[in-house]
Amino acid sequence: IAQTKNIKIISHLEPNLWIMGDYNMIHTIIRNLLSNAIKFSYPGNEIIVKGEKKEDYIELSFIDFGMGMDEETVKNLFRIDIAQSSTGTAGEEGTGLGLILCKEFINYHKGKILVESKKNKGTTFTVSLPALE
Repeated sequence: IAQTKNIKIISHLEPNLWIMGDYNMIHTIIRNLLSNAIKFSYPGNEIIVKGEKKEDYIELSFIDFGMGMDEETVKNLFRIDIAQSSTGTAGEEGTGLGLILCKEFINYHKGKILVESKKNKGTTFTVSLPALE
């Protein structure tokens, strides 16, 4: 989808970032967050993926410059009782359950997820997961 929308993904990853955890869960977290960044980015935009070690954790950030969200939407993102399905910039549809699944997988690994967003400016999802020693 990134190619179709002419979106450039820029990687700023420190070398030797090893996360301790279930491979499939970690892969799902990364795939969902990157897919969302693409979904809500405008054609021709960039997405930045950052990764760095911070003490005992690996911090991954997915930064887009797309649609963004208002405070109310951000506040309710991870609530299963409030369905939050939004259409992407090219009409992409979703169920709104991907982020809830990500949050569950992150909690399972004793990690954290933070969201910063501004309407029409973009969104940053930052995930902290235990580093492999």
